[in-house]
Amino acid sequence: MRNLITDVPGVKVGNAHDARAATGVTVAVFDRASEASVATLGGAPGDRAVTLLEPEMLDGGIDAVVLSGGSLYGLDAAGGVSAVLCAQGKGVAFGGVALPVAVQAILFDLMNGGEKDWLTKPVEHRPPYWDLGRDAALAAGQDFALGTVGAGFGATTANLKGGLGSTSMRTKSGFVVGALAAVNAVGMATVGDSRHFWAGPYEQDDEFGGHGFPAKLSPEALALRFKRQPAPATATTIAMVATDATLTKAECKRLAIMANDGLARALRPVHAPNDGDTVFAVSTAHAGPGGEPALLTELGAAAADCLARAVARGVYEATALPYATALPGYRRRFGK
Repeated sequence: MRNLITDVPGVKVGNAHDARAATGVTVAVFDRASEASVATLGGAPGDRAVTLLEPEMLDGGIDAVVLSGGSLYGLDAAGGVSAVLCAQGKGVAFGGVALPVAVQAILFDLMNGGEKDWLTKPVEHRPPYWDLGRDAALAAGQDFALGTVGAGFGATTANLKGGLGSTSMRTKSGFVVGALAAVNAVGMATVGDSRHFWAGPYEQDDEFGGHGFPAKLSPEALALRFKRQPAPATATTIAMVATDATLTKAECKRLAIMANDGLARALRPVHAPNDGDTVFAVSTAHAGPGGEPALLTELGAAAADCLARAVARGVYEATALPYATALPGYRRRFGK
């Protein structure tokens, strides 16, 4: 096990970023069309084709999940991903045309110091996201980097640099569950300004420093801190959980709902009005049925734990952007 979402059979992940613009894209590609659903608890989401994932919609499966920076400009990334998927022969044939399905969620990283020329000179410059989506899809593999990469490249939290995180685990029933998160939170992943993560109780094998959880929470640690408000929607944590269990779309919906608990365990506050917090849930169906209530409950609990750990790991692995006003990386501030 790599402790990555690619431990789930049938999942590959690729990253691409533009360091000058301080933004990027992460893509999860599936070896075959997979059942999926989504739960969006943030108040200001940006997405593409997610309505297809509701249980009452046409049941056809998806080929990729795209996580991107760039806010609404970032929605171009799914076009580049779709081009790669089409060239790979993925998608449903309709009237002689291949129609791969790449669903997407975006985060807001437009005010992090990067040079976004397309915002000031839209005629001369176009956003880089179509190209980044293509490059991320082409890079998809079993191993991929974490931290300041892909969709996490320009991400921040209220007090530290955010980033891309991933984890995995095997349930007692033998299923594999994994999580992938681009952490651009309106709140904090750490308990106040300490080295402790809110997700500390769920940590496995010192994957984000091994500092545990404080024995007692002080009033200062519980004081609410978040990115300056009112302000443009500068936040949003977007994520995906996956399992090899065979699930229906309705069962994936329940998995996505339960997985959102992982964000609540790892970030404070979360699911705010200016957040677009979105969690996809995917079944690659490489193992047996997992929809029986007790099994699905176990899968949902594991997905929430994995997602909480992925959030902390994304912040732990992140390094600061090269700008005078950039937020520090966790390990630069607290040590490894």
